[in-house]
Amino acid sequence: MTTEAPPRRLALSPSRASDFKQCPLKYRLRAVDRLPEAPTKAAFRGTVVHAALESLYSMPAAERVHTRALELVEPAWQRLIEESPELADLIDANDVATFLGEARTLVTSYYDLEDPTRFNPTACELFVEHELTDGALLRGYIDRLDIAPTGQVRVVDYKTGRAPSELFEGKALFQMKFYALVVFRTRGTVPTQLELLYLADGKRLVYRPDEPELLRFERTLSAIWKAILKSGETGDFRPKPGKLCGWCDFKAHCPEFGGTVPVYPGWPVGLAADQRDPAEHD
Repeated sequence: MTTEAPPRRLALSPSRASDFKQCPLKYRLRAVDRLPEAPTKAAFRGTVVHAALESLYSMPAAERVHTRALELVEPAWQRLIEESPELADLIDANDVATFLGEARTLVTSYYDLEDPTRFNPTACELFVEHELTDGALLRGYIDRLDIAPTGQVRVVDYKTGRAPSELFEGKALFQMKFYALVVFRTRGTVPTQLELLYLADGKRLVYRPDEPELLRFERTLSAIWKAILKSGETGDFRPKPGKLCGWCDFKAHCPEFGGTVPVYPGWPVGLAADQRDPAEHD
């Protein structure tokens, strides 16, 4: 007789924390109701690029040349299509070459920012997890973790979009501070550098956190989780209209757009929350 492992409980990722800050109803529909969202070509392209770079770093350093990286794009695309056949519907058969060409352009842009033959990362696509003292469970995937021989730690994230303006840098750094905190709590070392590589325009955003800042950020995450739990108990996840509403997949379920909110299913007990979050690879 086989006993199934119990599902993992609901956790907080950078994207889900950002969802709740942006709009509690959006958080609920994604994390609690788990309503399906239509995949996008841009998100799929980003996943292909991430998969190609992950394959690149599985190779010996001397082989990580530009031409080899370009050769990894199509196998990454084919592998993802095999794993999720519905993704093939995002791209017309006549547009596949263009789609792959766009992905290769992003990989080429990566080489303008780094030379992957000059170092060996400690880990790629690293799953990280840490439970705060108040019970908030933090989870996520780090694109790349580099640890120098001197012990200095660098957290790197690839973005296939354009670098944000100064007005929106804080939102981008929220994700990186989340990862920095988990690294600090699990490894006992404050990352020396957080690095966002924007492949669409070849720009780099670098940030250097310190321990007091990460401790303040930890308190921020605890406050977000406390607010989520309070909403979870009452079912009161109110919409918060804003400039990003036009891009939301849940307008049909939002009263701000004349939609009907589904009946609240109740706060989930043991909801699986360890799957990769596509939103982390925007």
